Amino acid sequence: MSHISFSELKDWVHCAFYHKLTRVDKIDGFAGNAYTAFGSALHSVCEKKLLHEELTDDFFVKELKKNIADLDDDIEIDKKLVLDMVGQGNRIIPEIQDALDNYFEEYEVMAVEMPLMESIEGEDQYKFKGYIDAVVATPDGKIHIFDWKTCSWGWNAKKRSEPMVTYQLTLYKNFFCQKMNIDPKDVETHFALLKRTVKQDHVEFFRVTSGPRKTENALKLLNKALYNIQNKRYIKNRLSCTGGYGCKFYKTKHCP
Repeated sequence: MSHISFSELKDWVHCAFYHKLTRVDKIDGFAGNAYTAFGSALHSVCEKKLLHEELTDDFFVKELKKNIADLDDDIEIDKKLVLDMVGQGNRIIPEIQDALDNYFEEYEVMAVEMPLMESIEGEDQYKFKGYIDAVVATPDGKIHIFDWKTCSWGWNAKKRSEPMVTYQLTLYKNFFCQKMNIDPKDVETHFALLKRTVKQDHVEFFRVTSGPRKTENALKLLNKALYNIQNKRYIKNRLSCTGGYGCKFYKTKHCP
């Protein structure tokens, strides 16, 4: 059976034709860069912190170098940027445990990188696939899902409430509750920002609401995407050609 992830849903929302090129035709889209290498390295550190595993002083730097080495050969790497990232990561890491303890106070780790491969109501050809960064339980009986996000200085109010940002946690919560047979009222969702360029408070947790209406809207979008994907409706979103970070296929042989 086929599956769809939140990142694939984001690609479809960005542009259905971009989704076709990358997900159906298997033409390489975004292949990563120094920033994703940094995020992955820091994510590995956070996982070890949560599990109270041994963390050597050079673990982060080794992970960063490995991730950069694994990037495609045609990706340009700014050596000064990478050097800056080493310092930025080393300023973030000491604050991770304190931020966890201050935000949740007392908690028990239930899972890290919890896999999801769950059925979608009304859909018999696709399942929802995902990995929840962390699941913790607190003494008040609540379960908390959160996702680590690296960024430069933080997120403004618009970014914090943007549907295609928050729907990630909304869908994770929905399918987590489905998998674990848990009442959604007992589950809360959060982002944990790991800020590279701020001078203080490098780690920030904040709650994201994921109530019934928001869940309904997120599932409607998911089903709309699947309907169009299965019916091969690949409409180009011209606003995405040059908007935001632009599109690597814009004015190429793939999308003239």
